[in-house]
Amino acid sequence: MPKRIRKGPLVIGCSALLFVVLTLLLFTTEPKPAADAPESRPLVLFCAAGMRMPIEEIRAAFEKECGVRVDVQYGGSNTLLNQMQISKKADLYLAADRAYVARAREMGLVREILPIARMMPVIAVPEGNPKRIWSIDHILKPGVKLALGNPEQAAIGKAARDALVRSGHWEQVEALARENGVFKPTVPDVANTVKIGSVDAGIIWSATASQFEGIDGVRIPELDSAASVISIAVAADTSASVDALNFARYVTGANRGLEVFARLGYESVDGDPWEARTDITFFAGSVNRRGLSEAIKRFETREGVRVNTVFNGCGILTAQMRTIHSDGEFPDAYMACDQYYLDVVQDLFGEGTQISKTRIVIVVAEGNPKRIQSLEDLARPGIRLAVGQPEQCTIGVLSRQLLESVGLYKKLLENNVVTQTATSAMLVPAVTTGAADAVLAYRTDTLAEADKVDAIGIDSPLAKVVQPFALSRKSDQHLLGTRLFETITEARAEFEAAGFDWLLEGELMP
Repeated sequence: MPKRIRKGPLVIGCSALLFVVLTLLLFTTEPKPAADAPESRPLVLFCAAGMRMPIEEIRAAFEKECGVRVDVQYGGSNTLLNQMQISKKADLYLAADRAYVARAREMGLVREILPIARMMPVIAVPEGNPKRIWSIDHILKPGVKLALGNPEQAAIGKAARDALVRSGHWEQVEALARENGVFKPTVPDVANTVKIGSVDAGIIWSATASQFEGIDGVRIPELDSAASVISIAVAADTSASVDALNFARYVTGANRGLEVFARLGYESVDGDPWEARTDITFFAGSVNRRGLSEAIKRFETREGVRVNTVFNGCGILTAQMRTIHSDGEFPDAYMACDQYYLDVVQDLFGEGTQISKTRIVIVVAEGNPKRIQSLEDLARPGIRLAVGQPEQCTIGVLSRQLLESVGLYKKLLENNVVTQTATSAMLVPAVTTGAADAVLAYRTDTLAEADKVDAIGIDSPLAKVVQPFALSRKSDQHLLGTRLFETITEARAEFEAAGFDWLLEGELMP
């Protein structure tokens, strides 16, 4: 054993000195960020050139409010898409037409797509329309000089070509533009060419016409079919997803970016209000927990938002919804244990989408010591049965319907039911603890205790349970809720591992 060293006054002196040093450090050293807190870096936005005016204003406001710099590269929508594919440097991509971001998603370059505003192609003419150009036929008159966006570079060029192909005028219009040698890479280039008088007309976006002094926009029916939706998309492989999605939400915020777009002549779409800290409330029936948990975590991590998830029996959840509908924090989204409990509150939610299904089974102890093989066996004397409480959970309602269909419900309640639980999660433990000989439960709830219980199938269409997802009609976070839904639609592996059968097929994202 080492010898004890006597320190005496030296200890007191050192302790006092240490106290002084620590005190100085406490008041002079700035706290360091947590080791795992990522530092913000400048975001890179590839943006359609025609959106420069609103985006510069929005970018400056975002940088001031959120402290994150946004570096913008402007160009034609198609040109930027090609650059994005090659460089892999963009965190965000804003295109003048949704077709480009849809293609970017097909290529695996972007993930989330948020709509911003609508616009349509118009004929741009010098202020006052000195050549009296009011129709497509006026454009095609001899001596009229025309500028177009290059369809291979700019969204306006592609939109004009698509519309005029449909109307049967494209070959003539294209020939006129080629005769003049005026194909431009971006819509501002077309507008400037008209403004300085190099041409008599051009085809530009309606919003661009409202932003350029000295230009009028003439709307013609042949171009109306090419109405465009401006969208911003977040790169699939961005290392700054939280900041990138925050900026995308800012751009599409009803109280932020959309106000700028509307003021500058765009027909803005409905957007979620932007908040510095965004939460979303999600009610989900207990049966969904194993399928949903990891998807919710992934969503929170990528978006940088909090999902306030409440798992409970659907009877309890829907009763709570009715209570808080007028004056509480109503859920933005709901995933029921079965369609039955979405139908109960259908007036409060939009149309649901069925995600998955499972089945009700008879659950008994491993080896089935009571030799239970059917619903009728549950009514034998001495069999102790646990079921869900019909007023509190979906499994209770569906079990009641199932047992009523074979004329056993009342008899079982009087003679065999020893407990009724508030949620499906409490049923299987009744068997594993010996509190009941059998329960009616979801097949998915048996997997965690597969080595302790046996599941007996029930041959009845009433034993099928379908889980739908729906967005609240009252929510002001519909876009965020839609992206939560999209994340859930990618969780097939988790749902199947939890024992669900997957119902969704094909591409669901917009």
